[in-house]
Amino acid sequence: MLPKFCKNCFLLILLVVMFAVSCKQENALENTIAKINTNIEVERFDTYFAKTNASNLGTLKKAYPFMFNEKFTDSFYIAKANDTLQQMLCNEVDKTFGDFKTTEAEIEALFNHLKYYFPEFNPPRIITTTSDVDYRNKVIVTDTIAIIALDNYLGNTHEFYTNIPRFITANLVKEQVVVDLATEYAKKYIYQAANKTLLDEMIYFGKQLYFKDVVLPFKTEAQRMGYTQAQLNWAAANESDVWRYFVERELLFSTDAKLPSRFINPAPFTKFYLEGIDANSPGRLGQYIGWQIVKAYMKQNEVTLKKMLITSPEEIFNNTKFKPKK
Repeated sequence: MLPKFCKNCFLLILLVVMFAVSCKQENALENTIAKINTNIEVERFDTYFAKTNASNLGTLKKAYPFMFNEKFTDSFYIAKANDTLQQMLCNEVDKTFGDFKTTEAEIEALFNHLKYYFPEFNPPRIITTTSDVDYRNKVIVTDTIAIIALDNYLGNTHEFYTNIPRFITANLVKEQVVVDLATEYAKKYIYQAANKTLLDEMIYFGKQLYFKDVVLPFKTEAQRMGYTQAQLNWAAANESDVWRYFVERELLFSTDAKLPSRFINPAPFTKFYLEGIDANSPGRLGQYIGWQIVKAYMKQNEVTLKKMLITSPEEIFNNTKFKPKK
């Protein structure tokens, strides 16, 4: 029989070897995906529109008919292009995104991953614009077009965002462009019957977050979740207590319509109604726990990403031995 010290050494060596093999496999996969080379080209409609005048508006409308509403006249759009606020928006966007190479490279990396996991995926036209800071519609995706409103990513302390709640402005940063784009694609690939219970909501967003784990490996977990690192650390440190709260109060299978606003929807903090905890917690902890459940399901079951995205919450939960971190 091996001495205890030798056993511990053997286990340590085994873990190191397994980690090395896993890293090698991941690197090989990423190299394969990088070779897909979707080779996108971003169309900067925002800069084209900034130069609009009576002589070139017709050409721009012909190239981008979906960016113009027929109920407005040409004079309206020319006036808008020359409007002081519009010019300020364009100037600020240019300061942040004058060099678009990094963001474009991240979008291409996302599309390479989508093409690998979903061979039927065809990269859309990528078109940038401004939206008068319509942060509720930062990214719009169709089968053929993806529109990104860059004035929603100027930095979380930008003066344009003064009257927007801080928990929202936290993610109005350049680094989140590709994360928001991936979120919109996650919605397109996820199929789930209408959410009825809190668990349904948790699993739905857990699927979104796991999807982003796979297609955005170059982003941190905090970025994929839309948390600061401190918020992610809080969620991980308190995961067991949050799970116990859900279980002991029988919330998982509750259909109470108020629960999503407490645990799922964007908010400055999660509403446990417990003094001393609420104020320290990040919002959307129901999403975080759903993410951990889906991670556990994928680790414990041989299921493809595609299959998981259309699997019912009940099946995922029932086939997962979820144990929160202590």
